[in-house]
Amino acid sequence: MAWHWESFVYAIVAFVVLYVLLSKYAFGPLFSIMEKRREQVLDQMKSAEQNRSEAAKLLDDQKKAIQDARKEAYELIEQARTTSVRQADEIIQQAKDESVRIKNDALKDIESEKNKAIIALRSQVSALSVMIASKIVEKQVDEKSQQELIDQYLKEVGGKV
Repeated sequence: MAWHWESFVYAIVAFVVLYVLLSKYAFGPLFSIMEKRREQVLDQMKSAEQNRSEAAKLLDDQKKAIQDARKEAYELIEQARTTSVRQADEIIQQAKDESVRIKNDALKDIESEKNKAIIALRSQVSALSVMIASKIVEKQVDEKSQQELIDQYLKEVGGKV
């Protein structure tokens, strides 16, 4: 095979023309499309990273909200427990106060009835004393008989009380 320099020159000229045409009409748009695709992929990666960081932030916010809700629920339970204990103590104290009041009222009633009984007894004693005195005056007995009569009458009065 012989080497032909004319073919070589034609091949180089054809290659240069083909390279210029390809670079002007094919490589420019092809590289432009590839550059746009590269930028699009970079934008999607940035967007995915932002979405991931936002999702992590939202997850943290939700965890915090759940913790706050649990804390608030615990506080409400504790407040309800405290309120119920306080109300129970108030009810017990009211019951104690009421029992003391009822007891005091009963003691006052007993004292009043006792005083009424004493007054009634005194009036009966005075009536009986008058009756004894009248009997003594009627009988005109000696001192010994009079003492026996008084003792007997006091025994009768003591038995009636």
